[in-house]
Amino acid sequence: MTSETVTGVPAQRPIGVAVLGHGTVGAEVVRIIRDDALDLQARIGAPLEIRGVAVRTVSPERGVPVELLTTDAESLVTRDDVDIVVELIGGIELPRKLVRAALDAGKSVVTANKALLAANTGELAEAAEARNADLYFEAAVAGAIPVIRPLTQSLAGDRVDRVIGIVNGTTNFILSAMDETGADYAETLAEASRLGYAEADPTADVEGYDAASKAAILASIAFHTRVSASDVYREGITHITAADLTSARALNCTVKLLAICERVTGPDGRDRVSARVYPALVPREHPLASVSGAFNAVVVEAESSGRLMFYGQGAGGAPTASAVMGDVVMAARNRVQGGRGPRESKYAKLEIAPMSDIITRYYVNLQVADRAGVLSAVAAEFATRGVSISAVRQEGAGNGARLVVLTHQATDRALSDTVAALDKLESVTAVTSVLRLEGSAE
Repeated sequence: MTSETVTGVPAQRPIGVAVLGHGTVGAEVVRIIRDDALDLQARIGAPLEIRGVAVRTVSPERGVPVELLTTDAESLVTRDDVDIVVELIGGIELPRKLVRAALDAGKSVVTANKALLAANTGELAEAAEARNADLYFEAAVAGAIPVIRPLTQSLAGDRVDRVIGIVNGTTNFILSAMDETGADYAETLAEASRLGYAEADPTADVEGYDAASKAAILASIAFHTRVSASDVYREGITHITAADLTSARALNCTVKLLAICERVTGPDGRDRVSARVYPALVPREHPLASVSGAFNAVVVEAESSGRLMFYGQGAGGAPTASAVMGDVVMAARNRVQGGRGPRESKYAKLEIAPMSDIITRYYVNLQVADRAGVLSAVAAEFATRGVSISAVRQEGAGNGARLVVLTHQATDRALSDTVAALDKLESVTAVTSVLRLEGSAE
C-alpha cells in the first residue's frame, strides 16, 4: 500500500482494522478490504489496513497471511495501531468482553451481533459515549438491507409509528415452502437444513429468538427507548401446520413470522412501546406477503413519510459483509475527518406495553364435535369476553370437523381468556391453532 491516494494527494495515516472471526462473513470482510483496497481508500481518504484476524486456530489454509492470524483476541482489540474492531464471532459473553475492551480503549466497533446488542445495548452505548467512539451495527438486523441508518439518519426528523418485518430468512424459507408445496413443518425444516438455510440446531431461528433480538434493536432505535430482548413478546413457528396454511389460503392470506414494533396508547393516554415476534396471517395484498424464500423485508410507517419498504438478502456471507463494510467505511471516515456517527437516542424512555393490552385480529382453529348447538356455544364464549366474530367456516364433518373463526380486533387478554374457556367446552375436542392477523385494512 502506498502513502498516496489514487488522486496523488498524500493520504492520511492508514486506518487499522482488527477482524474478530474468520467464518463466512469474516472471510468476506477480509477479502473485500484486501481486494478493493484502492476504491476503499478513495472513499475514505485513507487506506484501510488489516492489523490482525482473531481465530480459534491459526492455519495457512484460511487464505490470510499467517502473520495476521492470532488466537489472542483480547490483545488484538487494544493494540495502539488498531482504530476499528469488527466483531463477527457471535455469541454474547466473549463478544461483550471484547467489544467492551475495544470501546474502553477508544476503538470504533462494527458488529453484526444482534444477540449481543439486544442483551447489552445500554452498557455498550454508554461505553462508546464515554470514549467518544463509534458503535455501528447495520448488519445486525437484516443483512445487506439498510434499515438502521435510514431510521437513525434519514428519518431522524420524522415520527416513526410502526416497524414491521420479516427478519429471519430460515423461518421465511420454511413458511414459504409450506405455503407453496403443502408440506408440513418437519419436511420443510429438513429441506431448509439440506440447502443450508437452517443451522444444525435451528432453535434460535424457529423459536423466534433471533427475530426477537432484532425487534429489540429496531424498537430501541425507532422509538428512542432502550428495549432489550427480554422486553419482546416471542412465539416461534414450530406449531404451525399444513392445515394452518390451507386455512390461510382460503382467507386469501399466508403465514409469516413477523417482528412488530409499534407505538401504542396506554390507559393513561401516553405512548408506550410494543415489541413482539410471532407467526401471523398476512393478507396476500400486503407487501410482506410476497416476500418469499430466505429473503427479508422491513416496512417502516412514519407520520410524514408514510410507508417505506426495505427488501433484500437478509443473510449470507457476501450480503452481510456488504453491510459490515458500509459501517467500516463510515467509522473510518469519522476517524479521518474527526467526526462521530449518531449516538444512542433514548430520550423518550417509553414504557413497554404488556402483551395482554395489544389489540389485533385473530384466527382460531377448533376441532369440534359435529352436532347441533356447537357453533352457538363457541360464539357465546367469544361474545362473553367482548370478542366480535368476523367470519366462521366449518371444515370437514364427523370426528374430523373443524371450525375456523376469524375475529374483529380485540385485546390479547380477551382472546387468551376466550381460548382458555373454549378449551374447557365439552363440544370442543381441541383448540388446534391460534394465530394473529396483521396487515388487514380493519
